[in-house]
Amino acid sequence: MQIAFAAQRPADAAVLALPIRQGAAPTGLIEGGDALLAAAATAQRFAGEAGSVAEVYVPQGEGAQRVLLLGVGDGADAGFERAGGALTARLLTSGAADAVADLSGVAPLAAARFAAGVAQRAWRFDEYRTKLPETQKPTLARVTIVGDDADWSGREAVTKGLALARLLATLPPNILYPESFVERVLAAVDGLGLEVTVLGERELTDLGAGALLGVSQGSRREARVLALKWLGGAADAPLTALVGKGVTFDTGGISIKPAAGMEDMKWDMGGAAAVAGAMLSLATRKAKANVIGVMGLVENMPDGNAQRPGDVVTSMSGQTIEVINTDAEGRLVLCDCITWVQNTHKPVRIVDLATLTGAMIVSLGNEYGGLFSNDDALADQLLTAGRATGDKLWRFPLADAYDKLIDSPIADMKNVGPRGAGSITAAQFLKRFVDDGVAWAHLDIAGMVWADKDGATWAKGATGYGVRVLDRFVADVCEQ
Repeated sequence: MQIAFAAQRPADAAVLALPIRQGAAPTGLIEGGDALLAAAATAQRFAGEAGSVAEVYVPQGEGAQRVLLLGVGDGADAGFERAGGALTARLLTSGAADAVADLSGVAPLAAARFAAGVAQRAWRFDEYRTKLPETQKPTLARVTIVGDDADWSGREAVTKGLALARLLATLPPNILYPESFVERVLAAVDGLGLEVTVLGERELTDLGAGALLGVSQGSRREARVLALKWLGGAADAPLTALVGKGVTFDTGGISIKPAAGMEDMKWDMGGAAAVAGAMLSLATRKAKANVIGVMGLVENMPDGNAQRPGDVVTSMSGQTIEVINTDAEGRLVLCDCITWVQNTHKPVRIVDLATLTGAMIVSLGNEYGGLFSNDDALADQLLTAGRATGDKLWRFPLADAYDKLIDSPIADMKNVGPRGAGSITAAQFLKRFVDDGVAWAHLDIAGMVWADKDGATWAKGATGYGVRVLDRFVADVCEQ
């Protein structure tokens, strides 16, 4: 999707979109056309709610102009973003190739949010669809926005990050596995000035990453850890670490999952995808912050060499873990990544993201990601970033009583607790690997990285959840 900005409305626009606030009379046409807009709005019960659309054709020369009324709600920036997404949803396969949206007089940030909604809703993955009917193929190629583009570059960077995260989550597991994940991400960030570290199984063995490698040992695909470091801040500015779970396919291992729905486990690397997308966004917009993104990449398979329930592994931190359930593998990957980034880069704060527990979906459904933290200020900063971007978060408790539930009789800890409070005990597990004095937050995004229905700025499928909240968090808290 090509997004362009213009100072004036083109006179020959075949498709024209006009933003309308909730309860306001539709306007934007000349020569008495506003009466026609009002009649069309009434006939279609259009009242300007954010994301709502009404259509009318008006005479233009020897033909007609297609006019879309786009509801922006109360005029907040988020309403414009929803309106942009609604425009694309209505026109993407409509036969129209170009559209003009007249946002004259709209604040630059609202115009940028509108443009982001347009572009983000246009993302789709058709690479393997060889018999797609013509009527289902995208036609909309360009949207021209009449308005101020002052804030668009930052939103465009986030949109690129979202596209990368969605692609990674969507690719099938025979195409995307640890090695190819690294290759695709490095190709996406090439030339942007990121420092790259790739750890293979030899390096991980030497580092003592027994928890992560235990998950990987049942797969013929070798594990990887990918780190992307962006140093856009002052030399003495603190470093923030973003850590993502990247299980490129999760069968559950020996504790194998039911067959129904197992194909969904290609997106069990949604946390790593969000970190990759966020690092692309930060580097693209040259964020004035020092950030490292770490992605632990494994495939969890049940072959004759696979990890067994009852095994004890030694993590990179030296702590031992009794593996009760091989399907509780994400925390085993994350704990070694958290230890590695602390040992090698000394961040002052860590935010990890993972599609970690089904219990989170039971708790929050598909509306919020779960937030756990050892630091109230960090938790509040992430909650604020989530509200601002629409990547909403809800905070859960941590406490000694929950921590005791993962004590093991033969090792330092178990990788699962009882059935109750499953998301909390998973977070308590990770907390054991965070060094004293390091602010840490864990985002359990199991219900958010994939959608079974269309959203305001995404089509059914991968959402890219996490990219926006991370980018906003860095902008609000880490940039100088």
